[in-house]
Amino acid sequence: MATKQKILIIDDDENIAQLISLYLTKECFETLIAEDGETALDALGSFDPNLILLDLMLPGIDGYEVCRQIRKDRSTPIIMLSAKGEVFDKVLGLELGADDYMEKPFDSKELVARVKAVLRRYKPTVATQRDTGSAKKVTLPDLEINLTNYSVVYKGSVVEMPPKELELLYFLASSPNQVFTREQLLDQIWGYEYIGDTRTVDVHIKRLREKISDNPGWRLSTVWGIGYKFEVLS
Repeated sequence: MATKQKILIIDDDENIAQLISLYLTKECFETLIAEDGETALDALGSFDPNLILLDLMLPGIDGYEVCRQIRKDRSTPIIMLSAKGEVFDKVLGLELGADDYMEKPFDSKELVARVKAVLRRYKPTVATQRDTGSAKKVTLPDLEINLTNYSVVYKGSVVEMPPKELELLYFLASSPNQVFTREQLLDQIWGYEYIGDTRTVDVHIKRLREKISDNPGWRLSTVWGIGYKFEVLS
């Protein structure tokens, strides 16, 4: 019997949390509800979720700080839930490491679809590795991106990245010198189910540049008015 995937629901609104849990349980997920950030952080080790649904307006430690704490040592996918619909709030959430952002009130069926979409993207190559024994890897001077085990090694050190950052970096680096528009990158990395705008791509590129500096042999380049490319220099 396949092991159920685990979803940690962090929301202080008991009614909303229970409703989310009900819909996810019907889809054969195992859920755990935490009503505040401190409880959620304490539960991470024992519950070890496959995905986290994180409300921003929490008592005590707010959702932004919870996200920061999680991202210190985990790349578990995070979908932020918030009544705040301003662009600033969405961008801040993405910059802190969230993989998706949904405004309240939301449709429960859409939430389930988003959860499934993010989980599909998180480890899409596990079956490929098991079936073929081959790794999806890009190796460059000072940089190794391995999509099979979701790891990035830069100048000999492992760099922690949320799944989307790593997938975006791998996609660009595996097609050196090819220019991609923001819309193409949204479609390739986030998928057609994603309801967002091109700022999402810009935020992730910014985070990648903060973690990986340009090398004399390669760089992550902006093609003004079009999009981005991973430039390999001769």
